[in-house]
This record gives sequence, C-alpha cells and structure tokens, in this order.
Amino acid sequence: MPEVHFQLRWPDGSVQQCSSPSTAIERHLAPGASYPVEELMRRVRSGLHEASERVRARFGVACTAAAAQLQQLEQAALDHGGEGLATVGPLHRGASARASADPAPRLAGHHAVVVVGGGQAGLAISWHLTRAGIDHVVLERHRIAHSWREERWRSFCLVTPNWQCQLPGHPYPGDDPDGFMVRDQIVDYVSSFAASFDAPVHEGVRVTAVEPLAADRSGDPCWDADEAGRHGFRVVTDAGELTADAVVLAVGGYHVPSRPRIAERLPRTVTQLHSSRYRSADPLPDGAVLVVGSGQSGAQIAEDLHLAGRPVHLAVGTAPRVARFYRGRDVVAWLHDIGHYDMPIEDHPEGVGARHEANHYVTGRDGGRDIDLRRFASEGMALHGRLDAIDGPRLTMAGDLRRNLDAADATDDRIKDGIDRWIAAQAIDAPEEPRYVPLWEPEGDGGGTLDLDAAGIRTVIWATGFRSDWSWVRLPAFDGGGYPVHRRGVTSVPGLFVLGLPWLHTWGSGRFAGIARDAEHLAERVRARVADRDPAALRRVA
Repeated sequence: MPEVHFQLRWPDGSVQQCSSPSTAIERHLAPGASYPVEELMRRVRSGLHEASERVRARFGVACTAAAAQLQQLEQAALDHGGEGLATVGPLHRGASARASADPAPRLAGHHAVVVVGGGQAGLAISWHLTRAGIDHVVLERHRIAHSWREERWRSFCLVTPNWQCQLPGHPYPGDDPDGFMVRDQIVDYVSSFAASFDAPVHEGVRVTAVEPLAADRSGDPCWDADEAGRHGFRVVTDAGELTADAVVLAVGGYHVPSRPRIAERLPRTVTQLHSSRYRSADPLPDGAVLVVGSGQSGAQIAEDLHLAGRPVHLAVGTAPRVARFYRGRDVVAWLHDIGHYDMPIEDHPEGVGARHEANHYVTGRDGGRDIDLRRFASEGMALHGRLDAIDGPRLTMAGDLRRNLDAADATDDRIKDGIDRWIAAQAIDAPEEPRYVPLWEPEGDGGGTLDLDAAGIRTVIWATGFRSDWSWVRLPAFDGGGYPVHRRGVTSVPGLFVLGLPWLHTWGSGRFAGIARDAEHLAERVRARVADRDPAALRRVA
C-alpha cells in the first residue's frame, strides 16, 4: 500500500512535512490549493480516516501512523488559532517518498550507526562511539542545544545543582558546583561538550522516517521485530537518505507541546501560548495571566510572572513539591547519598508508571529556594483547582485545590521523613529543622467559575506538558500507547536503540546526571551489533 507524502505551508509561513498511509488523501487535498485552516482540517480528517480504514480492511488493525499524523496536524492548527490560509504542496507517492523541495540531497551513503538527535543524549553516545572508533553520524533537526536555547524562558535555570551535570568526559567546569546554571550557561555547556570531541553532527536535518532496509516488501507496514532489523535500516531525511546497521533514537520523550482541545473554546481576544513559547512577562498583553498547570514549568512561570508584578491566576494540578534545602543541605544531595538516583526503574514503587509522573516543583533561581504556592497566594496570586471546562470567557474550575495543595505538602513530608531516617541510620551530625507549616489555606475548595473578563485575564499559558510522537519510526518497537518498548534502551528490533527517555533506567536517565551511564551501557550494545554485521566499521571513524 503506497504512502503519500506532502507539505503543508501554514499561515505564518512555516512548513510541515506530512504523510498518509494510502492514496485516499488525494481525494481530499489538491496540490497547490489553499484552504482556510478549518476547511483544511475537515479535509485532512476525512482523508486520514479513509486511509486508516483502508489499512484496517487490509491488515485488520487501525493505522497508528494516520492517527499520529492527525494529532500533529490538529495541534498545529490549534497553534495557528484556526485562522488564515494553509497551502498544500505537491503530493508524492511511494513507500519512502520525500516531500522535500531540496533537489540535491546533502546526505547519502552508509554508516555503521545513525544517531537521531543532537541533544545531550545523542552527544553522549556519540562521545562513546567516537572513543570506540565506530563509524557514525548524528542528525539534529535544529541546532545543538536547541531546546535549551529556544524553548526556555529568559530566567530559566536548572533545578538540580551543577555538580550533577556529568556528561561523559565533560563534568561541570565552573566554580559554583552547588549553584544552578542559567539558560545561556546550559547552552554553552552542551555546545562546548560537542566541540570537545568534534562530534559528527549534521545540524538542520529533519529525519522523516526510520524503516527496515529491505527491498522486497513494497512498503508493507507489517514487520516481525527480528525481521525488521535483520538487514539494517533506511533513514530518510529532508537532506537525503542514509542506511545504517544500527540506529539510536536520542530524541527524548517530549516532542510535541500538548494543549487540551478545550483551548479551542477560548475567545479569540485571549492570547494563548504553550509554556515552551513563554520567554518573559514583557511581550504579553497587559493584564492578568492564567497559567494552567502547576508542574515544574507552570509553577516556575507563575513565579516569574508574579515577580514581574503581573496579576497571576494559577490552575493547580496534582504535581508534587519538594523543598530546596533541608537540614543544612540541598535535598538533591541527600537523595544522592541515599541512592535514590541510582534506583533502577524495576525497583521503583510505581514501576514503569514512574515514567509518566509529574516532576516535583522547586527552583534554582537566585541560588535556589522552595516554590511555595501558598506563600504566593498570601501575596496576591489567585489559586484555583484544575481547569475542567471552557465556555467562552467563563471557565469552570474543579474543587480540588485544597486536596492538591495538601497532597503536594505530604510528598514533601515523605521525602523529609526518608532523609531523617538516613541521617539517623548513618549517625550524621546534621542540624535539626522544623517542618513546613502552611501559611495560607484556601477559603473554599478552589472550584467554581472564573470569568476571564471580570478577572482582567488577557493571556492563558498552557503548562500542560508534551506528548511523544514516534510516528516517523516505522518499526514494531512500540506498545499500545505508542511508547517504545525497551530494556534499558535496547528494543526488540535488533539494532534499534533508544536513549535519553525519562526513567530509561534510573531517575537521571533523561537528565545530565545519568545520561553518561546510560550512554556507556548502550554504546557497548551498539558496538556488539556493529561488530556482528560489519567488523570493519569499528575501525572507520566518520
């Protein structure tokens, strides 16, 4: 069943590469045509639904690739506010057709290993592969350190101390190990790491597909895991195609900003943006700001706005909190000594569920401190329960504020209980410290109606996280929810590996603290794969 690849040019000029698992989409989109965004989405929904049904009729299962593509387009349409015209580019048929307008591919040939992603995970395994003399290339969609450079606000800083920054062969180089690097320092740290070993990174290269390298399946999407990796892989990019004996997916787990569909119901007079696009209070419209979500990003952005003097409303969710310091030390230092950060996912009380838990909110700003939402409330910030519904300017908030605040405090207490037990067991001489006492309590349950007009709210910031998008990996390596199935980064498809995911192995797997250990472990598995297929590649340096 041939695929159809095409480009969409959105009203702001941005271009999105798209694909349909069958030619059904050709009945709904005309090459070169421009449609209002709402009309475009109506046509896309119909076309991808028809394509998915064709796959179901042939193979007996729904097409996850069509569903994932539709999710991407729905999010993009939401980001553009549903306004303006979107233009459809040429439609190309073929199992590996490219919708790129680049007539002269810059990439071609074979590498023993292709690493997708040039962030800290991709660079970490590149460092190990380079030391081992293994031929490889790293493909980065944007620039090295892009997410740190372009998707963080102006006052952003790490929430873990600098001494936890332990990229392989490149520990934190500064003179403030107990401090917290700010955004530009993080960019310099990652960039200098890449330069330290001349990482073979190709920037500005978007990978559009990773698929089995076999010429006899004619685009058939159904593959047995062993068979899928038997002959190596084809890596399709907007700059050409490569083949590889092994592929490392080092793109992390946070790919697409997640914003609930109810956002569409907000009045168009309200400016809304995802937390990844927030930079500071300055460019926002005058007036109050509603932040939806109280995880790390939401809590820190709410604090940033609060300190800037903006009236802030915060829809408080279920994210837990943790103290910055306790009994004379950073809590991170205590947890490090206890061994919490070395705990493998198999030993975690929540098991693999830990991968989907919200991070504890705390900050490294100004040397580090607690984020105390109750204190913010006492200073004028308006706290609400979760956002339940939107009807124009009238928002319905859940009555769970008190419960959520109490649960966050209880998590903080449990962490301190564990530290107390460790101090006692090790007979450590540490100063006593009184426990946190709430200085503010909500008068009600935080529920009811929030009228945006009455509250003067002109901006809504969605601190609602990200979702994964693995639709471009056309290999049987995912569970029913579309998440990679692996054991410490090794998937069931021979030669396919993942790195940099939250709790890939330990708490530090997706962070500076643990990526070196995971990369070293995975590099050995990659080396074994390459040695089995092409021993000479161990002596060829890319």
